[in-house]
Amino acid sequence: MKTSSIDQLSLSTKQKNCKLLFKEMLRIRLIEEAIAERYNQQNMRCPVHLSIGQEAVAVGVCKAALHSDYLISTHRAHAHYLAKGGDLKRMIAEIYGKATGCCGGRGGSMHLIDQSVGMMGSTPIVGGSIPVGVGYAFASHLRKEDRITIIFFGEGTTEEGVFAESINFASLRKLPVLFVCENNLYSVYSPLNVRQPDERDRVGIVRSHGIWAKKGFGNDVEEVLNLSTEAVQWIRQGNGPAFLEFDTYRHREHCGPNFDNDIGYRTPEEFEIWKKKCPISLYGSRIDPAEYDKIHAEIKAEIEEAFHFAETSPFPQFNPESESPYAH
Repeated sequence: MKTSSIDQLSLSTKQKNCKLLFKEMLRIRLIEEAIAERYNQQNMRCPVHLSIGQEAVAVGVCKAALHSDYLISTHRAHAHYLAKGGDLKRMIAEIYGKATGCCGGRGGSMHLIDQSVGMMGSTPIVGGSIPVGVGYAFASHLRKEDRITIIFFGEGTTEEGVFAESINFASLRKLPVLFVCENNLYSVYSPLNVRQPDERDRVGIVRSHGIWAKKGFGNDVEEVLNLSTEAVQWIRQGNGPAFLEFDTYRHREHCGPNFDNDIGYRTPEEFEIWKKKCPISLYGSRIDPAEYDKIHAEIKAEIEEAFHFAETSPFPQFNPESESPYAH
C-alpha cells in the first residue's frame, strides 16, 4: 500500500525529530565522558556531578520549552545547560576556571549561569534551587509574561521542607512553573528505602496540593518529550504549575568521574539492569549506522575544539580595588 504525501511528510518529520533527539542525547553523553576522561589531569579543580545515563530527561524536557523560558538546575547541571542551548565552550571553560567561562571562571561545574539561554542558575544545596525558581515564576506571573520556569531536582529534594512550601505557594498563586523530579533512586549513597517510606507517593502528594502531576520513564526520550509538552501546554493555558517525575539512573559515582558499583550501596547487577535501559542504547537502534558514525564524528570534533578553547583561555584576574567590598 502506497503512503500519501502527508504520510510521507509525517514520516520524514518523525525521522528528523528522531535524529535530533538522539544527537542531543549523544552529544551530552560524549561531552560528559570527555570530562570524565580528562578529570584526573587536574585541570578541572572543582567537583563534577555527571548525568551519564540521565540524558533523556534533560533533552525531552528542554525540547518542550521555549528559548525564552527560564531554567533552574542542581549540582548535576551539565545536561540541563546543554539541552537548554548553552554554549559548550563556555561551559568547559567554566569548569576549567577560566575567564571565558559562562560565569567568568568563578562558579565552576555546580554554578552554571547563562541568561542568554534562560539558564538562571544552578546550586548544589539540596532543595535550594526550588524557591529560587518559584521566585522567577512569581516575577513572570506579576509581569504577565508568557514564560515558564522549569526547575530540575532529585527525588531527595522532595524530603525537604522547602519543597512542600514551594509547591503550596506555586499552587496558591497558579504560577507558571514546571517542577521536574529526576528520580535516580539515590541521594549520594542512600537508596530510597532508607529515606522515604515505601508507601510514599510523590505524585500523589503534589496532586493533593491541586497541581497537575504525572510520572513517566525517564530513559525514553519520546515519553519525556510527550509528557513535558502536555505539562507545558497546561501551564501556558493559565492553569498553574505542573509536576513531572521521571525514573532514571546515573551510571557514574555521585560526584566524580569513576564508577562506584563496588563500594556496597548499589550492586553491579542493578547497574547492568539499568545499563540495558540506557537512553542512548534504547534510541540509538533507530539511527542508521552510517548516520551514527557521522554524528559521532561531528560531536567529537566539537568537543576537542571546546577543550582546546578552555585550555588556552586565560584565568580571571582579581582586581582588589574594583572587587573588594571595602573599595568604596
